[in-house]
Amino acid sequence: MSDPAPMLIYPIPSLISTLVNREEEKGSPLTEAEVMEIRNGCKAVALPRDVAEKIDGERGYKDIDPERCWEAWQEVRKTF
Repeated sequence: MSDPAPMLIYPIPSLISTLVNREEEKGSPLTEAEVMEIRNGCKAVALPRDVAEKIDGERGYKDIDPERCWEAWQEVRKTF
């Protein structure tokens, strides 16, 4: 019997969309503490990698890695 596919913790809605919306609501850049609080409180599901990649493809972008949330957000927010 083969090992099951590894599962990923996948935020729904995406962290990117949640962080963009929160920053727009705030009217100024989110702090690291705010970003981490949002990440820690967001809804998420466990998905196999191939399902997560399919969702990314349907969204048209890959969400940021929750493990590197602050650093990834600093890069992504430059595009908004």
